[in-house]
Amino acid sequence: MTERRDKPSFASLFNRARAEAEAAPQAPTAPSVAETVTDEPAPQPRRRDEWAYEAMQFLVDPARVRIWPGNARIYEDLSPDNCRDLIQSIATEGMQKVAAVVRPVFDDALYEYEVIAGTRRHYAVSHLRATSMPSLRFLIQVEILDDEAAFRLADLENRARKDVSDIERARNYAAALHDHYDGHLTRMAERLALSKSWLSKMIRVSALPDQLLAAFGSPGDLHLKPAYTLAQKLDGPAGPVIMATAIQIARAQMARRADGLAPYPAAEVLRQLNDASSPASEQSAELRGPTGRLAMSANANKNTLTLKLHAGSGVTRKAIADAVRAALDAAEAKGFSLGLSSRDEETD
Repeated sequence: MTERRDKPSFASLFNRARAEAEAAPQAPTAPSVAETVTDEPAPQPRRRDEWAYEAMQFLVDPARVRIWPGNARIYEDLSPDNCRDLIQSIATEGMQKVAAVVRPVFDDALYEYEVIAGTRRHYAVSHLRATSMPSLRFLIQVEILDDEAAFRLADLENRARKDVSDIERARNYAAALHDHYDGHLTRMAERLALSKSWLSKMIRVSALPDQLLAAFGSPGDLHLKPAYTLAQKLDGPAGPVIMATAIQIARAQMARRADGLAPYPAAEVLRQLNDASSPASEQSAELRGPTGRLAMSANANKNTLTLKLHAGSGVTRKAIADAVRAALDAAEAKGFSLGLSSRDEETD
């Protein structure tokens, strides 16, 4: 846990900045016609450093800054890999060029500020301090914002960010609808200058369960349009079958990660999930090896589950076992039963 350190309060920083601003020489006004223009050099502009009052910018230890939970970006998902470009840029420049927007914290002894916009910048600076640039500090711009204003500011910045997924944004909107707009979708759409129908779709997508999202290599692989289609189908009679298929795919994805293989592409996952919702009386599920060669296929209806194992696929025994278990789960979702209680568990 971060220890409390001796530090100036935000009020003292503000007052110091204001005092320096008032003490700074004023810029000269243009001389009147009657005034004589001398050769005296004009006063130099005031130094803009961490105490620059005009922009309220400071350089601080990132450990004293927490992340506002109302931001769409999930801090725990950030890594040196997905922040590599920003980390390299700051390391090359030797400093952070664009200030993060923060607001003061008054209810926590461990932190002075919280990030409203600039989560990746906070991560990048923290990473560099911990690895190669221990004296690097975090450039912040302080704003006084209530929660709704903070949400709107963060949303404006994140809309242009391709690395914030539609799922992250959808869940952020759903939380904000409850926290800031009392569930009034129309008022929220007006405040954010968004289409009400588009915002409604985002709120619908926010309810997609984590078990379904786990079928994708990353939640960022699922975009709004196919996600909205899945959300609609989940509310229909095919919902249980789609969920069982998603669980099957998620198990196969876990096996691939354990083997050091790339996840199945989003297009293939979507195809399997959409096929699971088709009205055909018999549906199939597949497991493929790293080269795309078929490893296992399963066909099921209410009376029969047929499994076929294919040689030479390069898939591990564990992946096959997981796929067979998932195929059984999917078949049971469609009415197939071995006559055993779902609570009965066989030993592995």
